[in-house]
Order: sequence, then C-alpha cells, then structure tokens
Amino acid sequence: MVTNSEFSKHINEGYTSKGESIILGGAILNGEAVADTFVKVPLKTLNRHGLIAGATGTGKTKTIQVLSEQLSSFGIPVLMMDIKGDFSGIAKEGEEKSFITERHAKINIPFTTASFPVELMSLSQQNGVRLRATVSEFGPVLFSRILDLNDTQSGVVSVIFKYCDDLKMPLLDLKDIKKVLNYITDEGKDEISASYGKISTSTTGIILRKIIELEQQGGDLFFGEKSFEIDDLMRIDENGKGYVNIIRLTDIQDKPKLFSTFMLSLLAEIYQQMPEKGDVEQPELVIFIDEAHLIFNEASKALLDQIETIIKLIRSKGIGVYFVTQNPMDVPASVLAQLGLKIQHALRAFTANDRQAIKQTADNYPTSNFYKTDEVLTSLGIGEAFVTALNEKGIPTPLAATMMRAPMSRMDVLTDSEIEELNNQSKLVRKYAEEIDRESAYELLTKKIDDAVQQAEAQAKEENQSETKKSSEPSTGSVIGKSVVKVVTSATFIRGVFGVLSKLFRK
Repeated sequence: MVTNSEFSKHINEGYTSKGESIILGGAILNGEAVADTFVKVPLKTLNRHGLIAGATGTGKTKTIQVLSEQLSSFGIPVLMMDIKGDFSGIAKEGEEKSFITERHAKINIPFTTASFPVELMSLSQQNGVRLRATVSEFGPVLFSRILDLNDTQSGVVSVIFKYCDDLKMPLLDLKDIKKVLNYITDEGKDEISASYGKISTSTTGIILRKIIELEQQGGDLFFGEKSFEIDDLMRIDENGKGYVNIIRLTDIQDKPKLFSTFMLSLLAEIYQQMPEKGDVEQPELVIFIDEAHLIFNEASKALLDQIETIIKLIRSKGIGVYFVTQNPMDVPASVLAQLGLKIQHALRAFTANDRQAIKQTADNYPTSNFYKTDEVLTSLGIGEAFVTALNEKGIPTPLAATMMRAPMSRMDVLTDSEIEELNNQSKLVRKYAEEIDRESAYELLTKKIDDAVQQAEAQAKEENQSETKKSSEPSTGSVIGKSVVKVVTSATFIRGVFGVLSKLFRK
C-alpha cells in the first residue's frame, strides 16, 4: 500500500527546481489532494512548448487562465487565441468564493485576487487592436503553402513576386496580387513571356480561385497595412507584469483558412524577427493556440511540414507555443513529439473510438507506480488534470494527477462597456486603427494600362487620319471603303496598346 508520504516525496523530488517556477496546483492520490505536494513547472523549460487537452467542460479554459496569470506575474508576455470569447476577464480581479478557498486549503496554496494588463486584438471588424500583414511579408513560399498550391502553381507565384519586385510594385493586399494575375494572362502576357517564360492561363486561374476562397473567409481584412509589429507583443506594464494579448476570434470560427493563415504567418514572423536566445532562464513570449484542431484539420502536408519546422526552431528564440484541444490526437504525432509540458484534463468514454483514444492518450504519458493512467483519465474531476513537464535538465517529470489552482482574475468575460473602456485606454488600438491603402501593384498596373490605352488611341487616331488623307473617297463602293477604314483603325489600336505596354515595362 503506497503511503501519502512516499507519494509526496516522489512528486516533490521530481518537481524540484533551482530556478524560478510556476505552481500549477497540488498532486492527487486516490482521488484526494495531498497537502504540500506541489506540481511546479520551471520557467526555464517553458519555451519547450506544450499541450492542454481534455473534454468540454473539464477546465481547460481556467488552466490557460492560470498559466497566463502566472506568466504575466513573472513579466512574461502572453499571446492567446480566444476562439470562444472566454478570456477577457483576466483584465479584472476575481472574487473570493467558498469553493475556491476550499480548493486552495486542500492543496495549501494561499488564494489572492489580482488583475493583469490586457490588450484585446482582432483579425476582423471586432473592436480592438487590428492585426494585419502584407502579401509581400508572407513571401512566395509561405503564401503558396497557405493556398495549398502544387509546385507548378508555386513557381508562378514566385514569378509574380519577382516581377513585382523588379518593377518595384508593392504587393500589399489581395487585390494587388489578383490584379497582377489578371494582367500577366491578358495585357502583359507577351511581356511576362519574354522576360520570365510562358505562364499557363489555367494555372493562373487556379491560383486566382484559391485567392478568392481565402478572400471570402476574411483574408481581405487581414492582408494590408498597417502591418502589426511583433515588438508590440512583448510589452511589460509599469508594475513589471507581462501583457496578456488576447486575439478575439469569436466571429471567425467558421473561417479556419483565415485562422490558420494568421497563425502560421505570425509564427514565421516571430521566428524571423526574434534574435537567437539559446538557453534562457525564462521565455520571451508564450503563445496559446485554442481549438488547435482548426489549424491542423485545414493544413496541407506542406503546411504541416512548415508548422513542424517552426515549432522545432522557434524555441531557440525564447518562444513557447501551447496547443489547446479536446483530444490530443488532434495534434499530429510529429508536433506532439516536440511538446514538453502536457496537461491532460478528463476524457470521456462514450464509444469504442473514445476508449481507443483514451488508451492512445495514456500511452503518451510516462508510466507511474501510483496511477492506472487510462482509468484515472476518465475519473478526473473538473479542474483536475494529469501533468508531466520537463525539469531543468530536460528530463520528464513524474506523472501527477493535479488539483489545479484557481485563477486570480475574473472567471467570466468583460461586459461590453468594460471592453470599450479597455480599448479606449489602449495605445495600440490608436496605433493600428488607421487602414492605409497606399499606391501598390493594383494602382500602378491600372495606371500603366490606362496610359497605354490612351496612347494607343491617340496613335490609332493619327494613323487613321493619315490613311484617310492618302486615299480619296471612291464614288462607288463607299460602304466598302468605310469598312476598310474601320478594320485598319481596330487593328492599329490593338497593335498600339500592346506596343505601348511593351515600351512602358521595358523601362
């Protein structure tokens, strides 16, 4: 029979760290919390990524809230994807209620209330800091992967980026790249063919349809200026607390393409801009991706490879990425293998598939002499979870069923008036409020085409007048004579348009 003292010693030794750590809660044995047996995660290993999983209603949201509060308290900024609109209450102090104080008494952790600095952000028309990026910032490779293009189509996108770069035509929003696609299959076909090789109209048609699909999911709101600056995610307030940046995504749950586009671009941008940190004492930023299956369900093989690569590399920049989902099997095995911290709330076994998923989940956790993992997974209560992390040496900690501590901030959302007040006080809302539409590929190509048409019309008119002077009107067959003039005028105009365009773009 295992005693509480043996269990307590096992857990406390496994979760001891020399540096700073955050306390998630107290360990549970035989369904009861064991006092003074704390489950802690070293700050040093929080850039090793993680998973928070569990069935609906088991406490995932509050776990994310607790983690965000603890990180903020240590001056570590947080970025979280708020799909269901659950997290805005972090900006206000919580309340001391009897069930919370009873829980904390069991695990012997004092309970206090606190609020934390919050920025509300949006990819759409919701109030908050507007998040945007330009097409050029994505680059041809990432843009092609987001559209799920094959090698041939990706090659055409690379040509478009090169062409616009050579002619110094910025690609800022989706209407820019749509305009270029239309141009290279119509007025500029000969020019592109001469300088960059022939491009199939069927290929450009497929690319255009993919862009329209992205546009219909809200991509036209996301692509453009003013671009969001990554440094604005790294802010600390006057009290030394890290900002909790909450991206409100309640209105794009049915637009997974936009969500995955944003997430991948953000991770890529952070990776490119952040300097190498190596072995740091605490992370620079921690990102929580709620409803992570929305990314992986929509991702192509190329996109999954890109995500896996970024997850592997971004930890060296001091960035931790945490995936939140109902079933851990929603996360590809290649990504799951990169995750250091795992917090598994209860799973429910209603079907044979559910039981199989529970067995697979149990197999992903360290073996334990204190638990039958698959059985405990179905019996965990609300706010309880299996936890395993990495210690400061990178070794997995013992598996611990944990009674999670309660959030210090409000466990409910802000009211509309509170959201308005928060946004009115935000410097970032004002900074990114203006939508800029400066001269870019769309305007430049439109102007070139208009100029070419005007010059061609003038040239055709001159040639027509010259032809008229050279020939006298025949007394008979006047109808035939007029028709010849019209044909000459039409042919002259067409030759003129393409001649002028060719001269303009050779400059």
